[in-house]
Amino acid sequence: MHWIEGIVQGVLLGGLYAQYALGMALMFGVMKIVNVTHGDLVILLALIGISFADFAGIGPWSVLVTLVPIGAAIGWLLQRAILNRVVGDDPLPSLIATFGLSIALQNAMLVVWSADTRSLPGGGIQQASVEIGPLFVGVLPVIVLVCATLLTGGLDAVLRFTRYGRSLRAASADVEAAAMVGVNPKAVYATATAIAVGILGFAATFQAMRSTVAPADGPFMLIYAFEAVIIGGLGSVWGAFTGAMILGISQAIGFRISPGFGILAGHLVFLAVLAIRPQGIFQRKS
Repeated sequence: MHWIEGIVQGVLLGGLYAQYALGMALMFGVMKIVNVTHGDLVILLALIGISFADFAGIGPWSVLVTLVPIGAAIGWLLQRAILNRVVGDDPLPSLIATFGLSIALQNAMLVVWSADTRSLPGGGIQQASVEIGPLFVGVLPVIVLVCATLLTGGLDAVLRFTRYGRSLRAASADVEAAAMVGVNPKAVYATATAIAVGILGFAATFQAMRSTVAPADGPFMLIYAFEAVIIGGLGSVWGAFTGAMILGISQAIGFRISPGFGILAGHLVFLAVLAIRPQGIFQRKS
């Protein structure tokens, strides 16, 4: 039963990691843009949400509704102002540009919010749980997992079955050919980055409710998102979701082996997948 509980808790933790990974799967896996600010944007949105909740006296669900469009606007501006200037076959320019932006964001957040940790009051939902047989499952982690599943399914449907999804896949495959058939790659990419960062509004809200956030926490979330996408396979949205589940389960089991082994267990699983199947679980060899 001890190990079953660990697997259940790992799946629930994977729901939060999946929300980190979806935006990364879209930008890195589909658009081939290396966005090093990914984790910092989660923290930025979380801190904005916490401050807004304190100022306006609103609850976490109102914060969520507010953060998603704010995140989408930030993503659109990021792509239009910076990333569209460095997009190309070589991912190095986008990596350098977002690395510099990451450092600037962390320092700006330190100036505005200081290094203190903060959290978003959830009105008691953080402590609420339901009994399922011999297990007690937290209500908030279940909500996070359900949201992650719906977001994954929705994003996958958009990429597969909509005209916009076809335009995005065409632009990511060959920008010049896509432009020749009427696709505006810069507008398509700006919308995709808006979607990716808008999804981080969910991750930011739930992260701030489940735990605490501080300006220096962004790189940890970037690592989890990157590992989940690599484990699942580049270009696969459900692969990123599965990679997040694997990462969460491995960490939860690692914590039950030893309190100091949990995070390392996730990294070891990532390295094992990278060594055995470097293209990821859901991606075929070219």
